[in-house]
Amino acid sequence: MALRFLSPLSPRSALGAAVGAALLLLGSAAAAPTAAASTAPQELVTVDSVGRVAADGTVTLTGTYRCLAAAGPVFVSSSLHQEPSTVRYGIGGTRAVCDGLTHRWENTGTVPEGTFTPGAADVEATLLELRPAGGLPLPAFHAVSSNGITLVDG
Repeated sequence: MALRFLSPLSPRSALGAAVGAALLLLGSAAAAPTAAASTAPQELVTVDSVGRVAADGTVTLTGTYRCLAAAGPVFVSSSLHQEPSTVRYGIGGTRAVCDGLTHRWENTGTVPEGTFTPGAADVEATLLELRPAGGLPLPAFHAVSSNGITLVDG
């Protein structure tokens, strides 16, 4: 019994179409996220809603972070701004451990007395890696968070 093709495709073209369709299906399955990948922890940095400012200008900010593997050192940096000033001040930096777990961070810095007072302020926290690239460390951002907080005496 001989095979008969009902389409105008030659046997070679039909075989090519079948292989192409199979590769397309396999590619779609490989590209679809697995359940494990979709539940993987995300990298993040958070800022607690309350920060402390002392009379001598010492500011303390806190929060949490989570990051995955890194090729270079990773730091949690923070900066603070309070109206009516347009200046943003860097407030310390903490070395981060990128093991996929959630960790606490606390940054402390000193600014000129009277720069910040108890009340509303804005904080930006950044989870930043210094990746080695050709002998120079290049910044690679893992996570950034901007939050309004309340500064209290402390």
